[in-house]
Amino acid sequence: MGRLDGKVALISGGARGMGESEARLFAQEGAAVVIGDILDEAGEAVAAYIANAGGRCYYTHLDVREESDWQAAVAAAVSRFGMLNVLVNNAGIGSSSSPIHEEPVEVWDRTMDVNVKGVFLGAKTAIPAMRQAGGGSIINISSQLGIVAVPYNGAAYQTSKGAVRIFTKAAALQYAGDGIRVNSVHPGPVVTEMTRAGRDDPERYAMMLSRIPMGRYGEPDEVAHAVLYLASDESSFVTGSEVVVDGGWTAQ
Repeated sequence: MGRLDGKVALISGGARGMGESEARLFAQEGAAVVIGDILDEAGEAVAAYIANAGGRCYYTHLDVREESDWQAAVAAAVSRFGMLNVLVNNAGIGSSSSPIHEEPVEVWDRTMDVNVKGVFLGAKTAIPAMRQAGGGSIINISSQLGIVAVPYNGAAYQTSKGAVRIFTKAAALQYAGDGIRVNSVHPGPVVTEMTRAGRDDPERYAMMLSRIPMGRYGEPDEVAHAVLYLASDESSFVTGSEVVVDGGWTAQ
């Protein structure tokens, strides 16, 4: 018996990295999964992989900045699988490491559009469908840098992830009475495409490892298992909370 049997999940940014791991794990645990991304070829490949493994998965193009894309993705979940129970707001981007006084406004705006507005639009669009289903679980992927700051990463990224953290709590309070739980996950450095450039730079890589008590980057599956817990009924009394998966970074 799967931990998500009977549930329908929508995962943004599901074409690669943590989103791909979440989609595969959710399908293994019995969920029907809709994945959305702007990387159409990669997204279709993930959906095909899951289907070939015996799971249920549908890919749809999803630019998280566009409300109409979100509406189409939620509609696809309901029309194809009957309802929507779980939303993972996983899609996100990094930003430049420029100091604040040199940060281009365009970089700031794009980071906020994807990382904050995208999470807002996902929740806004999914909540009516979850109400209709009798409840649900929203998991917002933030970062350890949404809890603590560092001087060498761009302020735009850190600010956006802090916004996701408090948005999660506000939404959790508003919709607890509807049976909709809202929680955030805060990964530390994880082996994904987003961190590849930093890992390829020996000096930056060594500096990052020095900040992680466990001495290594996390793997996408290690984050996915935390997300799985929050998506499942095992976390039925958990809302407005934050699950940190950071190798000890924020314990310092």
